[in-house]
Amino acid sequence: MGNPLRRIFKTEEKTEGSTFMAVFVGLFAACGGLLFGYDTGLINGVLAMPYVLKHFPQDHPGINGGEGYFTSSEHSLIVSILSVGTFVGAMLAPFLNDTIGRRLTLIFSCAVVFNIGVILQVASHSVPLLIAGRVIAGLGVGLLSSTVPLYQSEASPKWIRGAVVSCYQFAITIGLLLASCVNQGTKDLNSSASYRVPFAIQFVFSIFLSLGMFFLPETPRFYISKSKNDDAMNSLSRLRKLPVNHPALVDELGEIVANYEVELSQGSSSWADCFSFSNSQFKRLMTGIFIQAFQQLTGINFIFYFGTTFFKNSGIKNGFTITLITNIVNVICTIPGILLVDVIGRRKLLISGAIGMSTSELLIAIIGATTNSDAANKCMIAFTCTFIAFFASTWGTGAWVVTGEIFPLRTRAKSIAMSTASNWLWNFAIAFATPYLVDDAPGSARLKSNVFFIWGGCNFLCILFAWALVYETKGLSLEDVDDLYEKIPRAWKSKHYVPVEHKFSRAIAGDQVYDETKADFQNIEDTKSGALLEHRSASISDSV
Repeated sequence: MGNPLRRIFKTEEKTEGSTFMAVFVGLFAACGGLLFGYDTGLINGVLAMPYVLKHFPQDHPGINGGEGYFTSSEHSLIVSILSVGTFVGAMLAPFLNDTIGRRLTLIFSCAVVFNIGVILQVASHSVPLLIAGRVIAGLGVGLLSSTVPLYQSEASPKWIRGAVVSCYQFAITIGLLLASCVNQGTKDLNSSASYRVPFAIQFVFSIFLSLGMFFLPETPRFYISKSKNDDAMNSLSRLRKLPVNHPALVDELGEIVANYEVELSQGSSSWADCFSFSNSQFKRLMTGIFIQAFQQLTGINFIFYFGTTFFKNSGIKNGFTITLITNIVNVICTIPGILLVDVIGRRKLLISGAIGMSTSELLIAIIGATTNSDAANKCMIAFTCTFIAFFASTWGTGAWVVTGEIFPLRTRAKSIAMSTASNWLWNFAIAFATPYLVDDAPGSARLKSNVFFIWGGCNFLCILFAWALVYETKGLSLEDVDDLYEKIPRAWKSKHYVPVEHKFSRAIAGDQVYDETKADFQNIEDTKSGALLEHRSASISDSV
């Protein structure tokens, strides 16, 4: 019968050993998305809770037990301040990832940083302490958002890597849904439990992830970057469920080492090298930065940050219920994205998704601008769900997959960090500016549904971006992706790339290898890099 997952993804790859452990490791790390999604979605409902409106607003507080309201500046600051912490956390992640490793960074970000932020949010009884807690929790979320896709990409088999990394987004959507459900359950409590219980639940997720990571392996690619060949082989042995002296492991690790040695021969791994034009590094960096920026510019977090308030202001009576519905759509429609990313590929997924999102949002804007009735409101909700469905199954999953796999090992942690920081920078800008654009309050632009003209236009740019800059990396190892960028100059031609099977393994053995870029045969032993590879191969063989 064979592996059922391989039948689903129609892979022809023949590998020895089990892939279950590698997939399990990647899926468990995806639980970091629960913290990301839950913390992101929680504030949307908390700021609309009656008890919070009675006690938290400072500029327009509640009088005689009545509800006050948050001004645009208060609303903007409370929501967007999380992204300040996440931006800093994402930029700090490479230092930890390249020093203590991917696994320990995940543990530290959950068990220490994020939990301190949660404690402050639970203890808060006014805006200042709530803001301080959100900044520190954001620092932990930023570390997670940069590290989880990195850890998943380096631990997962190539034939299912896209699906595994996509599960990070799936966990984010589950976190958003759980936040919506908890808010729905506590919003009417006339005590501080209405917001403290939702904040405290975050401890469950962080403790679960940090404890579980103690029992999972570090990635072999991190150990190779630290010249710890024995540890790298032991890690790969755990991931593949094969003995350390198995020929398949020697071959796979040899390819990783060979590729890394070639990278080192091209330069160092400083921040400046992330902007190098060598081996299309700068192009890759721009792809990562802009794909994360465009993921935010789709307008998705407008729905999940301000959806409850927006729907209320649009005349829709139960904004909490509508937000719950949109979160359910988000979760369900992420599943097709997980399955399709390794079936139809990254490019088709992103391009088709951007077309669907742009169409849906422009229809929302047109309906909202031309009509004002119950039927119009129902149409707006329907097309909002359609937009979320397209996002969840395409850009929601695809942006993290592309970011996690396009960078070379020597600059991977730093490049992913800058790409993720781009996500949080735009997240902050959108969260900060949106209240001033849509709120029905003094000093605001009061665009209401007209804001969807902006999001729809941005999604049209997403179509052009995906076509021009996103390479098709379906079914390629991370080492093959390096070769793809070196040999294929244009993204729209990437589907024609054919990987050279076991290129580095044969190079290590000193065999004759065909080099497509030179269109002739050459002996890798005669080159400087070939000598390095042979030397590294010998050290690997000795270690196993």
